[in-house]
Amino acid sequence: MSAEEARRDNPQQSEGASREEPEPQAAAGEPPEGDIGFADLDDGDFDEAAVEYALHGGESSGLPFGRQPYPVIVAPHANINTGSVHGGQRVENRGGATGSGTGGRRVEAHEGPISAVEILDAKAGFAEPDWFPTALAELDSRLLFLTGEPGTGRRTAALNLLHRHSGGSMSLRAVDGDMNLASWRPRHRDTRGYLVDGLLPEYPLKPGMVRHLQSLLSTADARMVVVLPDAPELVRRLSRELHVTPVRCTPPAARAVFDARFADAVPDPSERARRLGLLAPSLLDELLAPELVPAQVAELVGAVATAGDGGPDLADIQKRLSFLAEGEVPDLLAQLRDDADGLAFLLATCVFEGLDHRIVREEAERLLRLADGRLSSVLPEGADRSDEDGRRDQERKPRPNPQFVFRRSLDELLWSVRAERRPREIRSNSGYTYAVEAVRFTRHRQAEAVLRHVWREYGHLSGLLTEWMADLKNEHELTEPVGRVMGRAAGWGGGRRALEHIGTLARSSRRSSRAIAAYALGMAAGDPVLAREVKYRLSRWSAQQSWQVRSTVAYACGADFGASRPEVAMRLLRNVPGGRGDEHEHTVDRAVSDALGDLFASGSQATVFRHLAEWADGEGASADIALWTFPQLLQNTSWCPEQVADDGEYAAQIIALVHRTLNDELRFATTCNAVLWWCRMATWGDLPRTAVETLLSALAADFRHGVLRLFVVIDRADVPDLAGLDIVRDALHTWRNGEQPRQPVNGSTHPNGSTA
Repeated sequence: MSAEEARRDNPQQSEGASREEPEPQAAAGEPPEGDIGFADLDDGDFDEAAVEYALHGGESSGLPFGRQPYPVIVAPHANINTGSVHGGQRVENRGGATGSGTGGRRVEAHEGPISAVEILDAKAGFAEPDWFPTALAELDSRLLFLTGEPGTGRRTAALNLLHRHSGGSMSLRAVDGDMNLASWRPRHRDTRGYLVDGLLPEYPLKPGMVRHLQSLLSTADARMVVVLPDAPELVRRLSRELHVTPVRCTPPAARAVFDARFADAVPDPSERARRLGLLAPSLLDELLAPELVPAQVAELVGAVATAGDGGPDLADIQKRLSFLAEGEVPDLLAQLRDDADGLAFLLATCVFEGLDHRIVREEAERLLRLADGRLSSVLPEGADRSDEDGRRDQERKPRPNPQFVFRRSLDELLWSVRAERRPREIRSNSGYTYAVEAVRFTRHRQAEAVLRHVWREYGHLSGLLTEWMADLKNEHELTEPVGRVMGRAAGWGGGRRALEHIGTLARSSRRSSRAIAAYALGMAAGDPVLAREVKYRLSRWSAQQSWQVRSTVAYACGADFGASRPEVAMRLLRNVPGGRGDEHEHTVDRAVSDALGDLFASGSQATVFRHLAEWADGEGASADIALWTFPQLLQNTSWCPEQVADDGEYAAQIIALVHRTLNDELRFATTCNAVLWWCRMATWGDLPRTAVETLLSALAADFRHGVLRLFVVIDRADVPDLAGLDIVRDALHTWRNGEQPRQPVNGSTHPNGSTA
């Protein structure tokens, strides 16, 4: 494995300093980013949608989200110039009258070819691990999930698997981990293998999707390897839900990797023997420790293979190997602890290694000035210090500098509080994966015991902790654990002021503080003694003028409190919206909409939809929120498709709300996106296909402008096997010919009379 491969297989996770996110601000009716509008129709001729737009002046047609109407000229295959032109002009028609204009196909932004150099580099000196034959056999199914820790050679092994299983093909492609495999298609006939770097939690695979993906790969005569992080929970979910067994990538023995790579680097057996004969076997065995990963072994091979004719100098090799450097760092820092100049020069050399010594010296001096004494372990003699009475005390005796940046190491701090740093593990959020080395107490539940003790025994500390926790960054990773602590603290206190610290957070203008309060209320409500007080406070807050406490109520209803009490949560949420339309009320409305989505996804679909349909039939702010939230719920779970397919209790209301939001200018785009998602997902099974056909047939029977716009978008979607496409095209053909669509029987008949 080359150094370049090592860098690819062991990416550095860098996390910038997070800042407090501002409250979302948007004008009333502003759509979520990425929604489909009239401009998203493929390039080409305007058809019936444009005609309908022109006839109605943009008030009931394809004009997206409140843009001002503009004149429309319907002129198929014509070139129209509406402004002054200077100089020559050139017009080119591509693809004839039925082409798609000059735009062509969209560029595949999530996929690209793997170079032959990278494939050959992965093959060179590859030591086949014990699990390799098992993975090859698993790849017979066309799809393989490969998991392992960074640095263990996952990508190198994946490339060798694809290359070997495809008969030595060099036509391989890489697919980004943020690609939704549910909508992915193999589009290159000569490609025999695809390598996917990870899977995002926001695009979970389902069993039907896996089977369909295998079918697509089989048709294309290709294989796919999905490289996953070393996350046990993810592996268990794949095994439990998808009935697939990911292969764990464990590297071969360090000696086997060394022998394979050394044989590739020095092909002549006699020369290899000569070079190895110059090494002390015991020292080489010591360097090839069992815990070495292939990336580190490759570095050792490079040092031995590039040595001169006199053979490698083992002392020099030991000095240069990167995986031995970390153990020497504590001693190096200890030697420079009382040397501010030396520490500054050390840090400057680390950053500017390889540059001229004058530059390194200048940057070290600049760092020393900028540090303003923080690189000095002790305060200089004669430094001023103020005592509690404000008197200045001249001390001649040096004393430790509390601002010294190397004052306490992490290992020292961990030892002092009886904690430890756990091995590196991979976690993920909605957008990416990251690595953590978690701090854990050595004794179970030590954290709760300490906090409970200091909260009860030291009265003034509770106010300090509340102020400290209220000023956290707006990050879910931080707000949830702090909310749990604040919720438990309500039980550690007592009396009528048990929730007072949570009320302080609920009234904050910082979103992170209100989110902490919401988690804390859910935790506190788990105590039977506090549950009634939590409900009382939320009920009172939901009707107050303060937008802060009303948004806190919405956050709480979308979190643990609401998930265990959906009926109570829905009644509270109806009172929360203020409907005044200013910036703060938009924040409240957004919180209510998010809470509805969270409740719906948590398993309370029937409760949420029943209340939502009642809101939509009324007037005021709650009705607007219901209509705005409904299209998002269509994509949340499989509940809505199942209701429509099985003619469930709420099927008619779902179809009616789809019709209503399609005809609503402000909500067309999100509803259109949701229906398109239904059509794409219907590829994976009979039930979702039945749901799509039932819905589209019912829409075609009441062919208003919103349905027309939707059907035009579906007709032009770049998915040849899209579910319901025949229904859409039949309906458009009927409309173009001025015929009356046939009424569906029980909402499940095509416009041409055939059953769905």
